[in-house]
Amino acid sequence: MSADDALTVDQVAAIPADDAVAVAESFMVRGPQKPPKGDWTTWLILAGRGFGKTATGAAFIDELAIGCPGARIALIAATAADARAVMVEGEAGLLARNPAINFSPARRRLAWPGGSSAMLFSAADTEQVRGPSFHFAWGDEAAHWDRGDAVLANLRMALRLGDHPRLLLTTTPKPLRWLKQLAVAPGVVTTRGRTADNAANLPAPFVEGLTRDYAGTARGRQELDGEFVDATEGALWSREGLEACRIGSAPPCVRIVVAVDPPAGAGARADACGIVVAGLDAKGRGIVLADRSVQGLQPAAWARAVVAAADDFGADLVIAEANNGGTMVTHTLRGVDSNLNVRAVHASAGKVARAEPVAALYDAGRVSHAGVFPDLEDEMCALGRGGAWDGPGSPDRADALVWALTELMLGKRRAEPGVRML
Repeated sequence: MSADDALTVDQVAAIPADDAVAVAESFMVRGPQKPPKGDWTTWLILAGRGFGKTATGAAFIDELAIGCPGARIALIAATAADARAVMVEGEAGLLARNPAINFSPARRRLAWPGGSSAMLFSAADTEQVRGPSFHFAWGDEAAHWDRGDAVLANLRMALRLGDHPRLLLTTTPKPLRWLKQLAVAPGVVTTRGRTADNAANLPAPFVEGLTRDYAGTARGRQELDGEFVDATEGALWSREGLEACRIGSAPPCVRIVVAVDPPAGAGARADACGIVVAGLDAKGRGIVLADRSVQGLQPAAWARAVVAAADDFGADLVIAEANNGGTMVTHTLRGVDSNLNVRAVHASAGKVARAEPVAALYDAGRVSHAGVFPDLEDEMCALGRGGAWDGPGSPDRADALVWALTELMLGKRRAEPGVRML
Protein backbone atom coordinates (compact mmCIF):
# COMPACT_ATOMS: atom_id res chain seq x y z
CA MET A 1 0.00 0.00 0.00
CA SER A 2 1.45 3.35 -1.00
CA ALA A 3 1.19 6.58 0.96
CA ASP A 4 -1.29 7.87 -1.61
CA ASP A 5 -3.54 4.89 -0.95
CA ALA A 6 -3.33 5.16 2.84
CA LEU A 7 -6.54 5.38 4.83
CA THR A 8 -7.20 7.45 7.89
CA VAL A 9 -8.03 5.82 11.20
CA ASP A 10 -11.64 6.97 10.95
CA GLN A 11 -11.94 5.54 7.43
CA VAL A 12 -10.60 2.17 8.53
CA ALA A 13 -12.91 2.13 11.53
CA ALA A 14 -15.89 2.72 9.24
CA ILE A 15 -15.28 -0.16 6.79
CA PRO A 16 -16.42 -3.77 7.40
CA ALA A 17 -14.40 -5.77 9.89
CA ASP A 18 -13.28 -8.36 7.32
CA ASP A 19 -11.78 -5.62 5.15
CA ALA A 20 -10.14 -3.82 8.06
CA VAL A 21 -7.65 -6.65 8.54
CA ALA A 22 -6.85 -7.11 4.86
CA VAL A 23 -3.89 -4.75 5.08
CA ALA A 24 -2.25 -7.01 7.62
CA GLU A 25 -3.18 -10.22 5.82
CA SER A 26 -1.38 -9.26 2.60
CA PHE A 27 2.07 -9.77 4.11
CA MET A 28 1.53 -13.20 5.64
CA VAL A 29 1.77 -16.37 3.63
CA ARG A 30 1.01 -19.18 6.09
CA GLY A 31 -2.65 -19.69 6.87
CA PRO A 32 -2.39 -19.64 10.68
CA GLN A 33 -0.54 -16.32 10.52
CA LYS A 34 -3.32 -14.57 8.64
CA PRO A 35 -5.65 -12.34 10.67
CA PRO A 36 -9.00 -14.03 11.19
CA LYS A 37 -12.14 -12.93 9.43
CA GLY A 38 -15.14 -11.65 11.29
CA ASP A 39 -16.06 -9.05 13.86
CA TRP A 40 -13.49 -9.84 16.56
CA THR A 41 -11.85 -7.61 19.16
CA THR A 42 -9.00 -9.86 20.35
CA TRP A 43 -6.82 -12.21 18.32
CA LEU A 44 -5.09 -14.71 20.61
CA ILE A 45 -2.23 -16.76 19.14
CA LEU A 46 -1.31 -19.76 21.30
CA ALA A 47 1.64 -21.47 19.66
CA GLY A 48 4.88 -23.32 20.27
CA ARG A 49 8.32 -21.80 20.14
CA GLY A 50 9.52 -20.90 16.67
CA PHE A 51 6.00 -20.84 15.21
CA GLY A 52 6.46 -17.26 14.03
CA LYS A 53 4.47 -15.40 16.67
CA THR A 54 6.79 -12.39 16.71
CA ALA A 55 6.90 -12.12 12.92
CA THR A 56 3.11 -12.33 12.81
CA GLY A 57 2.72 -9.61 15.42
CA ALA A 58 5.25 -7.32 13.76
CA ALA A 59 3.61 -7.71 10.35
CA PHE A 60 0.12 -7.16 11.74
CA ILE A 61 1.07 -3.98 13.60
CA ASP A 62 3.26 -2.57 10.83
CA GLU A 63 0.57 -2.94 8.18
CA LEU A 64 -2.06 -1.39 10.43
CA ALA A 65 0.28 1.52 11.20
CA ILE A 66 0.94 2.07 7.50
CA GLY A 67 -2.67 1.62 6.45
CA CYS A 68 -4.06 3.84 9.21
CA PRO A 69 -1.92 7.00 9.42
CA GLY A 70 -2.19 8.57 12.84
CA ALA A 71 -2.98 5.30 14.59
CA ARG A 72 -1.89 5.04 18.21
CA ILE A 73 -0.58 1.63 19.19
CA ALA A 74 0.50 -0.05 22.43
CA LEU A 75 3.25 -2.68 22.52
CA ILE A 76 3.55 -4.59 25.78
CA ALA A 77 5.84 -7.41 26.95
CA ALA A 78 6.77 -8.97 30.28
CA THR A 79 9.47 -6.32 30.77
CA ALA A 80 10.52 -3.15 28.97
CA ALA A 81 13.74 -4.92 27.97
CA ASP A 82 11.75 -7.75 26.39
CA ALA A 83 9.57 -5.31 24.46
CA ARG A 84 12.62 -3.63 22.99
CA ALA A 85 14.75 -6.74 22.41
CA VAL A 86 12.04 -8.91 20.86
CA MET A 87 9.15 -6.83 19.55
CA VAL A 88 11.20 -3.90 18.25
CA GLU A 89 14.84 -4.88 17.68
CA GLY A 90 14.55 -8.67 17.39
CA GLU A 91 15.33 -10.52 14.19
CA ALA A 92 11.59 -10.84 13.52
CA GLY A 93 10.64 -7.53 15.14
CA LEU A 94 9.29 -4.29 13.78
CA LEU A 95 12.59 -2.66 12.81
CA ALA A 96 13.68 -5.75 10.88
CA ARG A 97 10.42 -5.66 8.96
CA ASN A 98 10.32 -1.91 8.36
CA PRO A 99 13.62 0.03 8.67
CA ALA A 100 11.74 3.28 7.99
CA ILE A 101 10.31 3.20 11.51
CA ASN A 102 12.00 5.72 13.80
CA PHE A 103 12.68 4.25 17.25
CA SER A 104 13.44 6.52 20.22
CA PRO A 105 14.54 4.19 23.06
CA ALA A 106 14.61 6.93 25.68
CA ARG A 107 10.99 7.83 24.92
CA ARG A 108 9.91 4.21 24.40
CA ARG A 109 8.31 5.38 21.17
CA LEU A 110 8.19 4.23 17.56
CA ALA A 111 7.08 6.56 14.78
CA TRP A 112 6.04 5.64 11.24
CA PRO A 113 6.53 8.09 8.34
CA GLY A 114 2.77 8.29 7.85
CA GLY A 115 2.12 9.59 11.37
CA SER A 116 1.28 6.44 13.31
CA SER A 117 3.08 5.84 16.59
CA ALA A 118 3.55 3.08 19.15
CA MET A 119 4.56 3.13 22.79
CA LEU A 120 6.39 0.37 24.67
CA PHE A 121 5.07 -0.83 28.01
CA SER A 122 6.16 -3.30 30.66
CA ALA A 123 3.64 -5.75 32.07
CA ALA A 124 5.63 -5.64 35.31
CA ASP A 125 3.77 -2.39 36.06
CA THR A 126 0.07 -3.20 35.86
CA GLU A 127 -0.88 0.49 36.04
CA GLN A 128 1.36 1.69 33.20
CA VAL A 129 -1.28 1.46 30.47
CA ARG A 130 -4.12 3.02 32.46
CA GLY A 131 -3.74 6.58 31.22
CA PRO A 132 -3.18 6.50 27.44
CA SER A 133 -5.70 5.59 24.74
CA PHE A 134 -5.03 3.44 21.67
CA HIS A 135 -6.52 2.12 18.45
CA PHE A 136 -4.53 -1.11 18.42
CA ALA A 137 -2.29 -3.13 20.73
CA TRP A 138 0.04 -6.10 20.59
CA GLY A 139 0.98 -8.02 23.73
CA ASP A 140 3.79 -10.57 23.49
CA GLU A 141 4.27 -13.68 25.68
CA ALA A 142 1.23 -12.79 27.76
CA ALA A 143 1.39 -16.06 29.69
CA HIS A 144 4.64 -14.82 31.23
CA TRP A 145 3.26 -11.49 32.44
CA ASP A 146 3.26 -10.86 36.16
CA ARG A 147 -0.44 -10.56 37.11
CA GLY A 148 -1.42 -10.96 33.48
CA ASP A 149 -5.14 -10.75 34.18
CA ALA A 150 -4.77 -7.29 35.73
CA VAL A 151 -2.54 -6.08 32.88
CA LEU A 152 -5.01 -7.36 30.30
CA ALA A 153 -7.93 -5.64 32.03
CA ASN A 154 -6.12 -2.28 31.97
CA LEU A 155 -4.94 -2.79 28.39
CA ARG A 156 -8.45 -3.51 27.16
CA MET A 157 -9.76 -0.35 28.82
CA ALA A 158 -7.02 1.62 27.04
CA LEU A 159 -8.26 0.42 23.63
CA ARG A 160 -10.90 3.10 23.25
CA LEU A 161 -9.99 5.00 20.06
CA GLY A 162 -11.85 4.50 16.80
CA ASP A 163 -14.92 2.39 16.22
CA HIS A 164 -13.16 -0.97 16.13
CA PRO A 165 -10.02 -1.16 18.30
CA ARG A 166 -8.20 -4.47 18.16
CA LEU A 167 -5.81 -6.41 20.36
CA LEU A 168 -3.34 -9.11 19.33
CA LEU A 169 -1.86 -11.37 22.02
CA THR A 170 0.92 -13.79 21.09
CA THR A 171 2.20 -16.34 23.59
CA THR A 172 3.35 -19.85 24.29
CA PRO A 173 0.47 -21.04 26.48
CA LYS A 174 0.44 -21.88 30.14
CA PRO A 175 -2.59 -23.32 31.94
CA LEU A 176 -3.49 -20.05 33.66
CA ARG A 177 -7.14 -19.57 34.55
CA TRP A 178 -7.39 -16.09 33.03
CA LEU A 179 -5.74 -17.21 29.79
CA LYS A 180 -8.02 -20.23 29.45
CA GLN A 181 -11.06 -18.02 30.03
CA LEU A 182 -9.82 -15.51 27.46
CA ALA A 183 -9.39 -18.20 24.81
CA VAL A 184 -13.13 -18.96 24.83
CA ALA A 185 -14.46 -15.47 25.59
CA PRO A 186 -16.87 -13.66 23.23
CA GLY A 187 -15.10 -11.51 20.66
CA VAL A 188 -11.88 -13.52 20.92
CA VAL A 189 -10.54 -15.57 18.01
CA THR A 190 -7.87 -18.10 18.98
CA THR A 191 -5.21 -19.37 16.59
CA ARG A 192 -3.15 -22.40 17.59
CA GLY A 193 0.16 -23.51 16.15
CA ARG A 194 3.10 -25.83 16.67
CA THR A 195 6.84 -25.49 16.27
CA ALA A 196 6.61 -28.10 13.52
CA ASP A 197 4.32 -25.83 11.49
CA ASN A 198 7.27 -23.54 10.80
CA ALA A 199 10.02 -26.17 10.69
CA ALA A 200 10.93 -25.29 7.11
CA ASN A 201 11.98 -21.81 8.24
CA LEU A 202 13.90 -22.88 11.36
CA PRO A 203 17.46 -24.24 11.69
CA ALA A 204 17.37 -28.03 11.66
CA PRO A 205 19.55 -28.34 14.81
CA PHE A 206 17.08 -26.12 16.70
CA VAL A 207 14.10 -28.27 15.78
CA GLU A 208 15.99 -31.54 16.31
CA GLY A 209 17.28 -30.43 19.71
CA LEU A 210 13.88 -29.36 21.00
CA THR A 211 12.26 -32.53 19.70
CA ARG A 212 14.94 -34.71 21.27
CA ASP A 213 14.68 -32.98 24.66
CA TYR A 214 10.95 -32.43 24.96
CA ALA A 215 9.03 -34.79 22.67
CA GLY A 216 6.61 -36.92 24.65
CA THR A 217 6.75 -34.73 27.77
CA ALA A 218 4.14 -32.40 29.21
CA ARG A 219 6.49 -29.49 28.68
CA GLY A 220 6.91 -30.50 25.06
CA ARG A 221 3.17 -30.37 24.53
CA GLN A 222 3.21 -26.85 25.96
CA GLU A 223 6.43 -25.43 24.49
CA LEU A 224 6.36 -27.18 21.09
CA ASP A 225 2.71 -27.94 20.40
CA GLY A 226 1.20 -24.85 22.02
CA GLU A 227 -1.23 -26.77 24.22
CA PHE A 228 -2.66 -25.96 27.60
CA VAL A 229 -1.06 -28.61 29.80
CA ASP A 230 -2.58 -28.96 33.23
CA ALA A 231 -0.62 -30.13 36.23
CA THR A 232 1.10 -33.50 36.23
CA GLU A 233 -1.15 -36.05 37.92
CA GLY A 234 -0.21 -36.07 41.58
CA ALA A 235 2.05 -33.04 41.17
CA LEU A 236 3.44 -31.40 44.29
CA TRP A 237 2.55 -27.93 42.96
CA SER A 238 -0.19 -26.62 40.68
CA ARG A 239 -0.32 -23.59 38.40
CA GLU A 240 -3.31 -22.19 40.25
CA GLY A 241 -1.57 -22.67 43.58
CA LEU A 242 1.51 -20.80 42.40
CA GLU A 243 -0.62 -17.98 41.00
CA ALA A 244 -2.36 -17.70 44.36
CA CYS A 245 0.94 -17.31 46.23
CA ARG A 246 2.30 -14.60 43.92
CA ILE A 247 2.92 -11.11 45.28
CA GLY A 248 3.90 -7.94 43.47
CA SER A 249 6.97 -6.99 45.48
CA ALA A 250 9.08 -8.56 48.19
CA PRO A 251 8.62 -7.47 51.82
CA PRO A 252 11.67 -6.75 54.02
CA CYS A 253 13.44 -9.99 54.88
CA VAL A 254 15.22 -10.90 58.11
CA ARG A 255 17.31 -13.52 56.36
CA ILE A 256 18.26 -14.27 52.74
CA VAL A 257 19.99 -17.31 51.29
CA VAL A 258 21.14 -18.40 47.85
CA ALA A 259 20.90 -22.11 47.08
CA VAL A 260 22.83 -23.75 44.26
CA ASP A 261 22.43 -27.19 42.70
CA PRO A 262 25.63 -27.53 40.63
CA PRO A 263 25.66 -29.47 37.34
CA ALA A 264 27.84 -32.52 36.85
CA GLY A 265 29.25 -31.14 33.61
CA ALA A 266 29.23 -28.22 31.20
CA GLY A 267 28.16 -27.57 27.63
CA ALA A 268 24.91 -27.45 25.68
CA ARG A 269 23.76 -30.91 26.79
CA ALA A 270 24.57 -30.45 30.49
CA ASP A 271 21.95 -29.94 33.17
CA ALA A 272 21.35 -26.41 34.39
CA CYS A 273 23.03 -25.01 37.46
CA GLY A 274 20.07 -24.26 39.70
CA ILE A 275 20.50 -20.93 41.51
CA VAL A 276 17.55 -19.68 43.58
CA VAL A 277 17.40 -16.74 46.00
CA ALA A 278 14.89 -16.87 48.86
CA GLY A 279 14.25 -14.94 52.04
CA LEU A 280 12.32 -15.10 55.28
CA ASP A 281 10.19 -12.16 56.35
CA ALA A 282 9.54 -11.02 59.91
CA LYS A 283 6.38 -13.13 60.11
CA GLY A 284 8.19 -16.32 59.16
CA ARG A 285 6.90 -16.43 55.59
CA GLY A 286 9.22 -17.73 52.90
CA ILE A 287 9.71 -15.38 49.95
CA VAL A 288 11.12 -16.65 46.65
CA LEU A 289 13.06 -13.66 45.34
CA ALA A 290 14.82 -14.76 42.15
CA ASP A 291 15.72 -17.60 39.84
CA ARG A 292 19.29 -16.92 38.69
CA SER A 293 19.89 -20.38 37.21
CA VAL A 294 22.31 -20.75 34.29
CA GLN A 295 22.99 -23.55 31.85
CA GLY A 296 26.01 -24.85 29.96
CA LEU A 297 28.65 -22.87 31.87
CA GLN A 298 32.01 -24.00 33.18
CA PRO A 299 32.35 -24.16 37.00
CA ALA A 300 34.09 -20.78 37.32
CA ALA A 301 31.32 -19.11 35.31
CA TRP A 302 28.39 -20.55 37.26
CA ALA A 303 30.24 -19.79 40.49
CA ARG A 304 30.40 -16.13 39.42
CA ALA A 305 26.63 -16.23 38.84
CA VAL A 306 26.12 -17.56 42.37
CA VAL A 307 28.34 -14.89 43.92
CA ALA A 308 26.60 -12.18 41.87
CA ALA A 309 23.21 -13.35 43.17
CA ALA A 310 24.50 -13.32 46.75
CA ASP A 311 25.89 -9.81 46.30
CA ASP A 312 22.78 -8.46 44.58
CA PHE A 313 20.47 -9.61 47.36
CA GLY A 314 22.83 -9.29 50.32
CA ALA A 315 22.54 -12.99 51.14
CA ASP A 316 23.63 -14.25 54.55
CA LEU A 317 24.55 -17.69 53.29
CA VAL A 318 25.07 -19.76 50.16
CA ILE A 319 23.80 -23.34 50.37
CA ALA A 320 25.60 -25.60 47.88
CA GLU A 321 24.64 -29.19 47.18
CA ALA A 322 27.89 -31.16 47.17
CA ASN A 323 26.71 -34.51 45.83
CA ASN A 324 28.27 -33.63 42.47
CA GLY A 325 31.83 -32.53 43.13
CA GLY A 326 32.12 -32.72 46.90
CA THR A 327 34.45 -30.12 48.39
CA MET A 328 35.30 -28.89 44.89
CA VAL A 329 31.98 -27.03 44.88
CA THR A 330 32.86 -24.88 47.89
CA HIS A 331 36.42 -24.40 46.60
CA THR A 332 35.05 -23.20 43.26
CA LEU A 333 32.73 -20.70 44.93
CA ARG A 334 35.42 -19.39 47.27
CA GLY A 335 37.76 -19.11 44.32
CA VAL A 336 35.47 -16.34 43.09
CA ASP A 337 34.93 -14.76 46.54
CA SER A 338 37.19 -15.93 49.35
CA ASN A 339 34.91 -14.29 51.93
CA LEU A 340 31.75 -16.01 50.72
CA ASN A 341 29.76 -17.63 53.53
CA VAL A 342 29.04 -21.01 51.96
CA ARG A 343 27.90 -24.27 53.44
CA ALA A 344 27.88 -27.59 51.62
CA VAL A 345 24.92 -29.92 52.01
CA HIS A 346 24.58 -33.55 50.97
CA ALA A 347 21.37 -35.12 49.73
CA SER A 348 20.47 -38.46 51.28
CA ALA A 349 17.10 -38.65 49.51
CA GLY A 350 15.96 -38.02 45.95
CA LYS A 351 14.95 -34.60 44.66
CA VAL A 352 11.22 -35.31 44.76
CA ALA A 353 11.34 -36.79 48.28
CA ARG A 354 13.18 -33.69 49.51
CA ALA A 355 10.61 -31.48 47.82
CA GLU A 356 7.55 -32.90 49.60
CA PRO A 357 8.05 -31.07 52.96
CA VAL A 358 8.61 -27.81 51.07
CA ALA A 359 5.46 -28.38 49.01
CA ALA A 360 3.60 -28.75 52.30
CA LEU A 361 4.73 -25.23 53.23
CA TYR A 362 3.08 -23.95 50.05
CA ASP A 363 -0.08 -25.91 50.84
CA ALA A 364 -0.16 -24.20 54.23
CA GLY A 365 0.10 -20.75 52.61
CA ARG A 366 3.52 -20.03 54.11
CA VAL A 367 5.46 -19.24 50.91
CA SER A 368 5.10 -16.39 48.40
CA HIS A 369 6.70 -15.77 45.01
CA ALA A 370 7.81 -12.17 44.54
CA GLY A 371 7.49 -12.22 40.77
CA VAL A 372 7.10 -14.73 37.96
CA PHE A 373 9.72 -17.46 37.50
CA PRO A 374 8.59 -19.42 34.42
CA ASP A 375 11.30 -22.07 34.16
CA LEU A 376 11.40 -22.68 37.90
CA GLU A 377 7.62 -22.95 38.12
CA ASP A 378 7.50 -25.31 35.14
CA GLU A 379 9.82 -27.66 37.01
CA MET A 380 7.83 -27.37 40.22
CA CYS A 381 4.61 -28.35 38.44
CA ALA A 382 6.31 -31.36 36.83
CA LEU A 383 7.40 -32.86 40.16
CA GLY A 384 5.02 -35.58 41.30
CA ARG A 385 4.53 -37.38 44.56
CA GLY A 386 6.21 -40.75 44.85
CA GLY A 387 9.23 -39.76 42.77
CA ALA A 388 7.54 -38.85 39.47
CA TRP A 389 9.29 -36.30 37.25
CA ASP A 390 7.53 -35.28 34.02
CA GLY A 391 10.20 -33.22 32.37
CA PRO A 392 13.49 -33.36 30.48
CA GLY A 393 16.84 -33.54 32.22
CA SER A 394 16.82 -32.83 35.92
CA PRO A 395 14.72 -30.39 38.02
CA ASP A 396 17.76 -28.37 39.10
CA ARG A 397 15.94 -25.09 39.65
CA ALA A 398 13.29 -26.77 41.77
CA ASP A 399 15.99 -28.57 43.74
CA ALA A 400 17.75 -25.28 44.49
CA LEU A 401 14.41 -23.85 45.65
CA VAL A 402 13.95 -26.82 47.97
CA TRP A 403 17.41 -26.35 49.50
CA ALA A 404 16.78 -22.63 50.05
CA LEU A 405 13.39 -23.01 51.73
CA THR A 406 14.54 -26.02 53.73
CA GLU A 407 17.35 -23.91 55.18
CA LEU A 408 15.07 -20.98 55.94
CA MET A 409 11.97 -22.74 57.20
CA LEU A 410 12.69 -26.38 58.02
CA GLY A 411 16.23 -26.24 59.35
CA LYS A 412 17.33 -25.89 62.96
CA ARG A 413 18.63 -22.34 62.60
CA ARG A 414 16.15 -19.62 63.44
CA ALA A 415 15.99 -16.24 61.75
CA GLU A 416 18.23 -13.67 63.35
CA PRO A 417 16.80 -10.32 64.43
CA GLY A 418 17.00 -7.39 62.09
CA VAL A 419 15.31 -6.43 58.84
CA ARG A 420 16.70 -6.33 55.31
CA MET A 421 15.26 -3.97 52.72
CA LEU A 422 15.34 -5.21 49.14
